[in-house]
Amino acid sequence: MSETAQKAPAPGRAGVPDANRWKALAFIALAQLMVVLDATIVNIAMPSAQLDLGISDGNRQWIVTAYALAFGGLLLFGGRIADLWGRKRAFVVGLGGFAAASALGGAAANEAMMFGARALQGAFGALLAPAALSLLAVMFTDAKERAKAFGIYGAIAGGGGAVGLILGGFLTEYLDWRWTFFVNIPFAIIAAAGAYFVIREPEGGRNRSALDIPGVILSTLGLVSLVYGFTRAESEGWSDSVTVGMFVASAVLLAAFVVVESKVKAPLLPLRVITERNRGGIYLSLGLAIISMFGLFLFLTYYLQVVKGYTPVKTGFAFLPMIAGMITGSTQIGTRLMTRVAPRLLMGPGFLVAALGMLLLTRLEIDSSYAAVLMPAMLLLGLGMGTAFMPAMSLATYGIEPRDAGVASAMVNTSQQVGGAIGTALLNTIAASATTSYIKDHMAGAASKPQQQLVQLEGMVHGYTSAIWFAVGILVAAATIALTLVNAGKPDMGAVAGSGAKDAEDAVPVMVH
Repeated sequence: MSETAQKAPAPGRAGVPDANRWKALAFIALAQLMVVLDATIVNIAMPSAQLDLGISDGNRQWIVTAYALAFGGLLLFGGRIADLWGRKRAFVVGLGGFAAASALGGAAANEAMMFGARALQGAFGALLAPAALSLLAVMFTDAKERAKAFGIYGAIAGGGGAVGLILGGFLTEYLDWRWTFFVNIPFAIIAAAGAYFVIREPEGGRNRSALDIPGVILSTLGLVSLVYGFTRAESEGWSDSVTVGMFVASAVLLAAFVVVESKVKAPLLPLRVITERNRGGIYLSLGLAIISMFGLFLFLTYYLQVVKGYTPVKTGFAFLPMIAGMITGSTQIGTRLMTRVAPRLLMGPGFLVAALGMLLLTRLEIDSSYAAVLMPAMLLLGLGMGTAFMPAMSLATYGIEPRDAGVASAMVNTSQQVGGAIGTALLNTIAASATTSYIKDHMAGAASKPQQQLVQLEGMVHGYTSAIWFAVGILVAAATIALTLVNAGKPDMGAVAGSGAKDAEDAVPVMVH
């Protein structure tokens, strides 16, 4: 029996799958890879860029923060613009703007030019990312095909960050940090040209309602305040007056946003998108999982380079088991099982397998073996995350009204972006506090300089493992939320999602027990 009845799709081209959908997937995946790569590739180039441009230690965080604020703050607006303009147009414009901003960043002559380029990248990324995911949502309507398409997309969304570490290491070590920006340009040009000639959007999927300006202002300011609050907490501390002020402002602005959205005729974020139990559970569990993942990328990068003495390129290659695990979990386990079992039975166990991998990393010591500890831990993390991400990405937009596909996709990206900001700040703070405490307790017994250096390295590793314990707990919480809130059954093989339904009640996924 179906859990929710859904009207048959309206006849016509809106319900017919696009013959070029698989070609389109290649260009959408390429664009997604570029956006995800950029999130980590710039981190490896930061020390060189800082030195070249004369950026102070106090200001260097803005290379990351300028991007994060624009991207996180404008995602909902970008998703709504995609619904209004059409996803294809938003996708192509987003790619063109991202390429131009990347060229500006690569040619930066001073810090102001660099920060401006990063903010522009974030703004165009906020237009591009929801358009990419919502294009998949409206183009792949058959359950089996959708599983394959989202398997590929999920593998790229999860594994692309680790690929960025390898590519960033190569470009920085053998060419120049500027190439970590210039490398985006060919990606963007190929993806935009391919999308322009290949993608054909289904008819009747636009939302031509007037733009909700109060909603745009409140959501943008609220999300910017939230992301900046966490970013500032990492550098200035949680009790800093500006940090606290940002969190208070964010709470007030986002509460006002919810009130406005419940009253206006054409809301920026229709509350039906997030109050539907399955989507709400997915946004929450994905955000929590990303919190643990972002902190881990940072810790492992520092552990491998500072403690183990790896070069940037060797560090990148050390992440390969995680990439292999994500690709396997997403395209093999997730894709094969998604049409056979309920999504929660992939998400919950997936997050728990990732938590097991994280648990292995709590055993890290200065002389830990890569083959015995790091490699199996990263493989489990990748497998678990890949298995969980794929059904989550698909169900987050499954059966959504076409006119809401952009904002539903934007919410997936928003939960990941806010999760990343929280993860970096929260886990870094925990690690730094544990490191300081360890060094304070053990430094007195270190007489010689080598012994003092050893205590500092031990303190660093102790800080990482302390924070990783929290990450384990966060992943268990993500699994619990997925298993309890996400109650949809396996997709009905005959259902066609996002095929032109106009009524709010038609937006609920068709699932069978």
